[in-house]
Amino acid sequence: MYRIAKEFHFSASHQLSHLPPDHQCARLHGHNYVVVVELAAPALNADGFVRDYHELAALKRYIDDRFDHRHLNDVLDGPSTAEALARHFFDWSRARWPEVAAVRVSETPKTWAEYRP
Repeated sequence: MYRIAKEFHFSASHQLSHLPPDHQCARLHGHNYVVVVELAAPALNADGFVRDYHELAALKRYIDDRFDHRHLNDVLDGPSTAEALARHFFDWSRARWPEVAAVRVSETPKTWAEYRP
């Protein structure tokens, strides 16, 4: 299996107000997010790629237009957790590129959430 990945970045705020008031994530706060989309294929296409990285620019535009410097509670339906973001970006990407195998989202350099069906 061939695998490729591309990394994207954005900054946004959110608040997990369903958590107890003394939980730090219940307060309004922000992150510098890192999104990694992974694509996989058993064979390469006619150009020798899993998928041309240039085609993934659509995901960068989507992230920049809808998520960058936004309040995620106003953007997403449901919780604005890293797990929910990973699933959201997976579904959006998979609808465009069938080779999408997983999406990881990081809120900090030491934490990751991944959605992989």
